[in-house]
Amino acid sequence: MFKFKQSLVFMQVVSVLGYGFSSLMITVVNKTVLTSFNFPSFQVLGIGQMLATIFVLFLARALGYIDFPGLERSTFQKICPLPLIYICNMIFGLGGTKQLSLPMFTALRRFSILMTMIGEYYILGVKANTSVQLSVYTMIVGALLAALNDLAFNLEGYVFILLNDFFTAANGVYMKQKLDSKELGKYGLMYYNSLFMVVPAILAAWFTGDIDKSVQFPHWTSTLFLVQFAMSCFLGFVLSYSVILCTYYNSALTTTIIGCLKNISVTYLGMMIGGDYVFSWLNFFGLNLSVLGSLIYTWVTFRRKAEPVEPKYAPLKEEQDNNRLLIV
Repeated sequence: MFKFKQSLVFMQVVSVLGYGFSSLMITVVNKTVLTSFNFPSFQVLGIGQMLATIFVLFLARALGYIDFPGLERSTFQKICPLPLIYICNMIFGLGGTKQLSLPMFTALRRFSILMTMIGEYYILGVKANTSVQLSVYTMIVGALLAALNDLAFNLEGYVFILLNDFFTAANGVYMKQKLDSKELGKYGLMYYNSLFMVVPAILAAWFTGDIDKSVQFPHWTSTLFLVQFAMSCFLGFVLSYSVILCTYYNSALTTTIIGCLKNISVTYLGMMIGGDYVFSWLNFFGLNLSVLGSLIYTWVTFRRKAEPVEPKYAPLKEEQDNNRLLIV
């Protein structure tokens, strides 16, 4: 029992750190590609991330490193509505990254925490305690204050981010529900999310002319751009994997809050990256109040960390093997 508790806590911590780091890296890289290089299509960048996920998981499965169920007629029914939520989350997130400064992007992303908390209550029956609720409300108030004096206000960017918040919350809650059912597993969810949506995403990008704009993009000969574009694509896979691990070993709300905690670094880095942040004292105060709410949540959550419960039955051998693989 003691070893089980140790391994569970270890995976909880590793999954949280992995998600935080990959989320930080992909936010910075995406901002550089979309704003600093002015890449014309966030849809095409999202397609690159989906293709990278499909390629990596297909290759890993073919080489025997991982396993997940094959494609069946019932697969889409088992995974629904995650593919639609997944692509909407990705597209609106990338669109918001392109349209807004990183400090405002991170502040408005705090609304996903409130939405996740509400979703967990109504869908999973999980109610956050008073301390958690107060810390979340502090973040929201700070984000609202920052938005009230956003001198670089962009309506399209605001709409994109709020939709991204909604789909992030929905993705976390439904991901937890699907992982608990154990029908497709962690890898199956990642693979089929991308597989089912990559063709509709390509058709949408072609119809809107984004593929033509991307083909004519002048920086394809720049080594620095190519490296960062490739990093963005494969970090999309790493982020998807880390989101699933963090949700599996913790909770949907923890995954969302860790995503916002990494924004503490992004908030201050974003004042220098991209060149689109306009300073004002009320905006700066709101950003810092939102950051403070994130720190309070972290302190409350890990101070009151509950003792893990030993499962009633021993894990299956294949599940033990998967856990060993993940630790390595």
